[in-house]
Amino acid sequence: MAANTLTPPQENIGSRPETAPRMDWLDALRGLAAMVVVFEHSLDVLLPEVRATASPWFDFGRYGVFVFFLVSGYVVPFSLERRGSVRQFWAGRFFRLYPAFGAAAALAVALGAAGFSYGLPGGLGERPWISALAHATMLQDLLGVPNAVNVLWTLSYEMVFYLLVTAMFVAGVHRAGARVALGFGVGAAIMGVALPSALLVSRWPDGTVLVTVLLLAGGLAAMFTGRRPVRRAGAALVAALALALLFLNSRIGAIESLCILATMFAGTAIRGVQDGRLRARPAAAMIAVVAVLTMTAGLRTPTSWALNANPNPLGADWSIAVGAAWLTFLGGLALRNRPMPRFLVWSGLVSYSVYLLHPLVIQGVWYAAGRDPGGLPPIVRFGWGVVLVTVVLTAAAVAYRYVELPAQRLGRRLIRRHASPGRGAPRAARF
Repeated sequence: MAANTLTPPQENIGSRPETAPRMDWLDALRGLAAMVVVFEHSLDVLLPEVRATASPWFDFGRYGVFVFFLVSGYVVPFSLERRGSVRQFWAGRFFRLYPAFGAAAALAVALGAAGFSYGLPGGLGERPWISALAHATMLQDLLGVPNAVNVLWTLSYEMVFYLLVTAMFVAGVHRAGARVALGFGVGAAIMGVALPSALLVSRWPDGTVLVTVLLLAGGLAAMFTGRRPVRRAGAALVAALALALLFLNSRIGAIESLCILATMFAGTAIRGVQDGRLRARPAAAMIAVVAVLTMTAGLRTPTSWALNANPNPLGADWSIAVGAAWLTFLGGLALRNRPMPRFLVWSGLVSYSVYLLHPLVIQGVWYAAGRDPGGLPPIVRFGWGVVLVTVVLTAAAVAYRYVELPAQRLGRRLIRRHASPGRGAPRAARF
């Protein structure tokens, strides 16, 4: 369990991440978030009454993903600090994310081509190579490419966060999480209404993808090299690319995009306060302001002169959901030393696969139930709901056992094999 707020935890820079103690409360939050997202995506298929009555007041999907964003912000930057190595951090991220990501995308394409789902999103088949390149960067939602699975959009923002965190680490400003969160929060509340959406891809669709791939590959390669000036140039390039896509090319709009990054860096700042790395009072004040700014930004309407902007505000349902996500995360943090429900902890372990696979299972249920299960009697829909949850959890358990875990073990073996002598010594600036 986590240490108290005055004592830094034992996860020091340079310790082996795979030996660091798990935090059950974080797994429980992941499990809760994953199941809420499953519930959200099942509404149109099985519970249209809930969609019509509750959804206008509460966005269940955004609630779930913002809990995920807070957890990622809390955990990921300190994984980089523990490792003390950009190369090892990205190797760990690759084997943690890409195998299951690729398997889910391939399965979605196969099911769509076979006619057992809603069908492939428009645009994927028209630009197959560009779509594949965009998905390979995991930035497809910021590159104007439809997601092979609808939930993959959040991973584009996770990737932007990883890129910015890495650039900050290389530049030596990785403990500025509270100030960065505040900057994104202010940007969301003030600038978000005037920033464009999908500006670059609307004018240069394929070129934006190709240039992004080249710049991203060059920037990461530069950060992996041994010379400090080259590393810092790579960090600047990667940060500029991530921010350009975030500010100018977001599909969901700049307001929500900036709110997401503000929320993730706020999670980082919360961890910094808890571990004693940040001064508690000023950091806590900035975190509180970020939460308020984020919820307020969701109520603003983009200006009519913002290029390509979505004229519709995110709405009160979005802001309420984000506020509830904050309360849930802070509640979990307050209860971190208490036992967590074992189901939630277990579902948190397999939550990545739950998240990736559940849309495909829902589409399978839709197909098997006659393509209009919302019109079936309630007892029949309840039965299909039981089938849906059972299949989702079973599929996630299988994917975790046979895709996620083997990939993570392989990644750890490769990292250990290529680690230099004395890897266990704490070193804050190893690359």
